[in-house]
Amino acid sequence: MKEKLQNYTQNRELSWLRFNQRVLSEATDETVPLLERLKFISIFTSNLDEFFMIRVGTLHDLSQIKSNHKDNKTGMTASEQLDAIFRAVKPLINFRDEIYENVTEQLKTYGVHGLRMNEIEKKELKYLKNYFLTQINPILSPQIIDPHHPFPFLVNKNIYVGATLTNADEKKGNELFGIIPIPTALPEVIFLPGADIRYVFTSDVVSYFADTIFSSYKIIESTVFSVTRNADIASGDEAFDVDEDFRDAMQQLLNSRKRLAPVRLELKNKISGNFLRFLCEKLELTKVQVFITSSPLTMSYAFGLEDKISGSVKSELVYPPFEPQPSNDIRLNESIIKQLQKKDLLLSYPYESMNPFLKLLKEAAYDNSVISIKISIYRLAKNAKIVDYLCAAAENDKDVTVLIELRARFDEQNNIDWSQRLEQAGCRIIYGFEGYKVHSKVCLITRRERGKISYITQIGTGNYNEKTSKQYTDFSLMTSDMEIGTDANEFFKNMAIGNLEGNYSTLLVAPNSMKSEIIKLIDREIAKGTKGHIFLKFNSLSDLTLINKLAEASLAGVNIQIIVRGICCLLPQVEGKTDNIFIKSIVGRYLEHSRIYLFGSGNDEIMYISSADFMTRNMDKRVEVGCPIKDKTVKEKIMHFIEVQQADNTKARIMRSDGTYRSIITSNEPIDNHTVLMNEARRNAGNANSESKSFNPKDFIAEIKRKFG
Repeated sequence: MKEKLQNYTQNRELSWLRFNQRVLSEATDETVPLLERLKFISIFTSNLDEFFMIRVGTLHDLSQIKSNHKDNKTGMTASEQLDAIFRAVKPLINFRDEIYENVTEQLKTYGVHGLRMNEIEKKELKYLKNYFLTQINPILSPQIIDPHHPFPFLVNKNIYVGATLTNADEKKGNELFGIIPIPTALPEVIFLPGADIRYVFTSDVVSYFADTIFSSYKIIESTVFSVTRNADIASGDEAFDVDEDFRDAMQQLLNSRKRLAPVRLELKNKISGNFLRFLCEKLELTKVQVFITSSPLTMSYAFGLEDKISGSVKSELVYPPFEPQPSNDIRLNESIIKQLQKKDLLLSYPYESMNPFLKLLKEAAYDNSVISIKISIYRLAKNAKIVDYLCAAAENDKDVTVLIELRARFDEQNNIDWSQRLEQAGCRIIYGFEGYKVHSKVCLITRRERGKISYITQIGTGNYNEKTSKQYTDFSLMTSDMEIGTDANEFFKNMAIGNLEGNYSTLLVAPNSMKSEIIKLIDREIAKGTKGHIFLKFNSLSDLTLINKLAEASLAGVNIQIIVRGICCLLPQVEGKTDNIFIKSIVGRYLEHSRIYLFGSGNDEIMYISSADFMTRNMDKRVEVGCPIKDKTVKEKIMHFIEVQQADNTKARIMRSDGTYRSIITSNEPIDNHTVLMNEARRNAGNANSESKSFNPKDFIAEIKRKFG
């Protein structure tokens, strides 16, 4: 039976587009350094690429099924959702073009010039022609399209130059088309010689000199273009946050459909109707799937520009440097295990360094008392010390079990490579479950000392990735709590025997019991009525059962505060439905990634950190773990983090009842939570060079409560 549509829900895809608009809006913030603003445009672009590859790709597949399936939040069919997406994306592209033009123009005042070919100086044109003839042309593979040369397969997100051609001696109307793939071996941009940083896009250079490539033809028009293809080639938990009927339909489609169908065509400039019809026909696209932009089609170059800049200019264009600081709760010159035997320890990334956890693993690898190490891995860095220490442990005759998820989207090859190395070192490798991704972040160290078994358990909200630990906000708990350790041991036993139905005394574990336990905790607050309190922080909220339960809690008078990074299908402040739900989103220097569940207040408070968002895929189609925070000091540290985030009036936005966001209007001192927490980390680490001043977020909590509940 289908659940009744409510007026306090919104479409998942449109909600995500609003999030990505928030990312793009950071590029308009004049307090953000210019190169960082360019990076936000790049992030917006890559986010949108992935959205089309995965989400639009999935909807495209679903639209091919002759069924009446509708989105359970809005009642929209797949085709209706696609139409709404295409309508919503067009103005976002225009917005990006305006911002990109503004940012690149401002960068010129600092000697950083992103140039069009008509802006190239004469001597630079000579340099580019030589570069083209010697470095580019020899590796190009151009092609004309005619009966003897069929339309080629266009690789997903590769860049191409397309041209309408005619024989010089033939009349108009006998056009044919030519395509030049831009080899991925070529750089995205070509830097020109000179004191200033002047660069031009390689694709623009190829387009400019296309007449030398198609020398026996006359070029009527040309464009740089790219095709985005459906990349959702797996039917697992990434499919959709809907019911099993949909999954069955999708499985049928996956067994029969032609994979990797085009879902978007991007053009660098307008082209004639004839040229456009040709491309759309060959790619089986409609005109609504065509997007014209003046911005670059790929923008990874934005992250390398700062390496070209030096001195004082660079300091004006990028964020002040920050390195994760040593935790003032942990003494790195002493045994981490011995410290954990006395108290729980919490690391807060990226403000604190991951080094204590790495030291714990290294220590365990060489500790004679350690019997085994078990760990579940979703994503790893390209250079992972974690792997080194796990391999060392195995080589030191420890029993090392690594549960590694090979279906971590876009990281599949990396995880395959690491699993091979781990296996060669003597680690036991487990690859998870059919139909369920293992997304948990759990590490268990088992020790035997004086005939007694003890556990050291680490549970986190983020991946074991040394690179992203410097970019994402996450928590990593390390504890010697035996109850947690016993549950973690049971968890790994169940993973090894393929059992998803295990019972746990203290951990929340999906897909078996996490959702039901969360519902019980919400019911606990509902029973308190207006004295009930819930705080939630996660990346996404889309599970309809949990949405409806939170709405029920709101009707009971429970005060519900939510910080959500991206997708949020729940609409707050809908009269008579979600009056007591207050939602904000934070987008800034770091990617908000930590998940916190808090129920109750004061002595009645129950707190968890978790790997799971409130999405159907996390609750029903993934293996996730949530861990209770028992230690008073650790709980206070997390509460302080929450208070600072709630006090943010700079990077935070308040969600309205229609799903749009508004800035926080205040006359108080601007508070950027990322800056506050960086400065606190420096101060706590004893960095005398910190320029921060004392800040007490509690001074601002009263104002937040007055305005937003």
